[in-house]
Amino acid sequence: MAILPILRYPDARLRTPCHRIEAFDQRLATLADDLAATMRAAPGIGITAAHVGIAERLTVIELDGPSSLRVYVNPKIEWFSPELQRHTEGSVSMPGVTDEVERPARIRLTYQDLKGTSCTEEADGLLAVCLQHEIDQLDGIFWIDRLSRLKRERIVKKFRKMGE
Repeated sequence: MAILPILRYPDARLRTPCHRIEAFDQRLATLADDLAATMRAAPGIGITAAHVGIAERLTVIELDGPSSLRVYVNPKIEWFSPELQRHTEGSVSMPGVTDEVERPARIRLTYQDLKGTSCTEEADGLLAVCLQHEIDQLDGIFWIDRLSRLKRERIVKKFRKMGE
């Protein structure tokens, strides 16, 4: 497993919608392993191929240690609950800054596993937040886009100051 370089905000590639994956092969399995290693080194609890400059619909999420790794290929949210929840979010591409984002409390998604098998899953709580966050990234929506303009400007200013 390789640790891949993570794109940093405001890299334009973070706003590029990702392509559907068609080949379920060893290259895909290796990329998933590399994403997991990169996420752990960051550290983070979720990462997409977009975070490392690969415009493919792949994300890995790990909420409870290495044995809880989840891999989602071509994920798509099919349903959102009307109930909302607020959760603190951040990004491996914008380390050191976080803010509260409001999102649906529950979702249903379809995706494929590393072998190409179609799956459907329902999620709530932190998993629902992470999936929405990472699928947004695959769609070219960076997490700060979910904040008010004022909050977004404050986050960007703080992040730039941290880099100076």
